[in-house]
Amino acid sequence: MIKEEVKIVEVGPRDGLQNEKVILPIETKIELIDLLVDAGFTTIEPTSFVRPEYIPQMADSKTLFSSILKHEDIVFPALVPNKRGFLNSLDAGAKWIAIFTATSNTFNKKNTNATIDESLKRFDEFVPDAIKEGQTVRGYISTVFGCPYEGETSIDEMLRLCEKLISFGVNEISLGDTIGVANPNQVQVIIQRLKEHFDLSMMAMHFHDTEGMPLANILASYQEGIRIFDSSVAGLGGCPYAKGASGNVASDDVINMFHKMNIKTGIDQDKLHKASRFILKALGKEGSSKFFQANEGRKS
Repeated sequence: MIKEEVKIVEVGPRDGLQNEKVILPIETKIELIDLLVDAGFTTIEPTSFVRPEYIPQMADSKTLFSSILKHEDIVFPALVPNKRGFLNSLDAGAKWIAIFTATSNTFNKKNTNATIDESLKRFDEFVPDAIKEGQTVRGYISTVFGCPYEGETSIDEMLRLCEKLISFGVNEISLGDTIGVANPNQVQVIIQRLKEHFDLSMMAMHFHDTEGMPLANILASYQEGIRIFDSSVAGLGGCPYAKGASGNVASDDVINMFHKMNIKTGIDQDKLHKASRFILKALGKEGSSKFFQANEGRKS
C-alpha cells in the first residue's frame, strides 16, 4: 500500500537564495535554517560548494555548514558540481551531497560548462569516493519537462539518466521542471514511464511556478504515486538561464494544499509562516505564495 504522507524537501536556502540579487549575511541564512528546522522540515538544502565567482551567494558554504551541523537529525544535502566541490563538502563535514545534470545538452553546457555525458564522467570521478566516505548522494535531473533552448526534451534520455544515477549509488532522484512549463497530463505520462523501470519511492518532483501550474502538477504527481516534493520557503528562486522563469513552488502553498487534503507533511504552518516572513523581510521583497499572502492578511 502506498503511504499517504509526503516528504517535503526545502530547497529555499540554496536553490532559492542563489538566484536572489541580495547577498545575505551568514547570520541571516543560519537563522532561516533554524526557523525551517523549527517548522518541522527534516531535509533542507542549505548551500552549494561551487566557485564563489560564479555564485557569490554561496561563498560562505563551509562556514555555514559548521554552524548548522548542530541539527544532528536533519538531512542537509549540499550541491556539488565536481570533485573539488565534493572535497570541500567533505572538509566541511557534509554527510549528504547532491549532484546534478540535465536532459538538455544546451542547458547543461550553460549551467555546468559540460555536456550531459561529460557531467556523468565528472560524477564517476568522485561519487564512488563520496559513498566510501559515508556520504549519501541525491541526484537532480533538470529540464525534464522542457528546455529554454531545445524545447521538448526526451523521456528516454531522462530514463537513461535515472539509470546512470542509480548505478552511481544515489538514494533519491529529483526530476526538475526547471523553467515551469509542465502540465498535469505531461506529468502523468512521465511518471507512468518511470513506473515501468524504477521504484517511485526514490523519485521526487521539483516544480517551478512560472505559469501558475505547480500545485496542479504536484497533485497529478501525488495521484500517480510520488511522495517526495521539493519546494522553497516563500517561493524563492528562479532559473538564471531561462527568461521569465520565476521561483520554485512555495513550500507554504504546497503544505497548505496537502494539509487541506488531510495528507501529513510534518510541517507546522504557523512556524513556516514565521520563516517566510523573516526571509522576505531580509530580502526586502514580497513573496509569491498565495497562502502566505492570505495568511499574512489574516494575521495583520
